[in-house]
This record gives sequence, structure tokens and C-alpha cells, in this order.
Amino acid sequence: MTTTNIYLTFNGDCRKAFDFYNSAFGGEFQFVGKYGDVPAGSMVIGDDEKEKIMHISFPISEETMLMGNDHLRSFGPPPVNGDNFAIYVHAHDREKADALFGKLSAGGRIILPMAETFWGSYYGLLVDKFGIKWKVNA
Repeated sequence: MTTTNIYLTFNGDCRKAFDFYNSAFGGEFQFVGKYGDVPAGSMVIGDDEKEKIMHISFPISEETMLMGNDHLRSFGPPPVNGDNFAIYVHAHDREKADALFGKLSAGGRIILPMAETFWGSYYGLLVDKFGIKWKVNA
């Protein structure tokens, strides 16, 4: 069996983003590590980067793990969040889909509100306040 996990890279606000996602999904972080925890000499880390997130993982469903980190200057040019992917979430009922959509869209931008689609799903698309695209389906 193959599972797909989502990995997001942020420009210094990874923990804030994951706290926001946790407020929508609930649950516990599986792992949170900072660059300051990395053994000396393993990576080039500026003193001002030691509190940034090296790796964070958080189950958002029984099958899916959301993972992320903060970008370091030594990695090269910073990422452009939200331009090259969307996170697809399948909720088992409309009530759950509406709740997730409402929480994730707080402070963001709704592209398509939750509605019946021509393909028979209840679906919506949004960009959250961190620039991440979410597709919510029930």
C-alpha cells in the first residue's frame, strides 16, 4: 500500500500555519523539531534561524499526514507558497466539509464556495491566509 503525504515549505511561519491547521482538524502533532535541534555541523544554520521549524508532522486524517518545514537561506531562493499545489481533503459528510471549509477559509480567500458540482460532489476551493490552496470535497 502506498500513502501520499503533503509537505509544505514556509518562509518562517511554518509553526503558525500548522497551529492554524490544527485549529481546523484537531489532534496532536506527531513531531516538531527546530533547526536549533540539528547536530552541529550537519547544516548551515544562522543564529536567527535556530527557532525555525526543521520538520513538523501532523495527521489530518487516518490516511494523510501533513508535514512541513521553514525555508533556510542556505537552501537557496525562498519558495512561493500556494502556486504549485493544492491540498485535497475528502470529508465523509457535508457537515464536516462545511466546518473545515469555514475554518480553513478564515482570513483567506474563497475561490469557489461549497456547492453541488456537475460531477456529483459537494466541493469548494479556497486559499488560506498563508497562501495555501485547499480543495474540500464531500
